[in-house]
Order: sequence, then C-alpha cells, then structure tokens
Amino acid sequence: MEAALLDLARQCRKRARVFDILCSIPGLGRVTAVAILVECPEIGTLTRKQIASLAGLAPMTRQSGQWRGKAFIQGGRKFLRDALYMPALVAARYSTDLKQKYQAMISDGKPAKVALTTLMRKLIELDNALVRQDREWSPKIA
Repeated sequence: MEAALLDLARQCRKRARVFDILCSIPGLGRVTAVAILVECPEIGTLTRKQIASLAGLAPMTRQSGQWRGKAFIQGGRKFLRDALYMPALVAARYSTDLKQKYQAMISDGKPAKVALTTLMRKLIELDNALVRQDREWSPKIA
C-alpha cells in the first residue's frame, strides 16, 4: 500500500516536487509527506494562520468579559493533525531548533502535550512556507 501511495505521489510533477520538499525536512518521512499531500492539497497557498487553522492547530480561547478560560485546539482536519504527531515527537528529541523550543516551553511550566502541539503547528507552518517558496529544507547557517 505504501508503494502504491508513493507511486501516486510521483505521478504528477508538481506533487512530486512538493513530496521532495516535505521529505527534505528532518523528522518528516515519506508516509507523513504523503499524508500531508492527501489531507492538505492546499499546502503552499495559505498563510501561517490559515494552515494552522486548517490543521486544527490554532489555539481557540474562551473568554467572556473578565473571565478567561483555557485555550485549546479544535476543528480542522484530524488526520492531518494525527500525521503530524509523530514527527513532532521526533523533532522534540532530535531537531536542534525545535528541541530548544520544546525544552523552553517545558521549563516554563507548560504541559508536554501543549509543547508538542506547538511543535506540530511549527512543522505544518514550515511545510507550508517551504512549499510556497519552492525550496528544500536546509539547516541554519550561523
């Protein structure tokens, strides 16, 4: 089944380029790249807020007057969100930049799930930006 999905991803030249861009990001494997292509064909055409909202990773706040409730995520495309969970776990351990972000949030007292959700949002925003710019991921040069 995986081979069939990879073959379908390679049939269209534009889709194949997007697949290559997604696979260039550390922690994002071929299966996740195909899941992003299937669940989010609009990738590369949306703003940061739009892609986060589409994936259901934008925080929704509950407020009324003086009362402030907790922020939470909801809506969006659940399968896209599910596909980003494991790459976020990998990034929290092995990606230099995202690991620092994760550790900073944990040390600030944020729950681990909140920090992972933030990494998921950063990953989908990175995917969207790279596809929009039509360039593959490269590490920061200091």
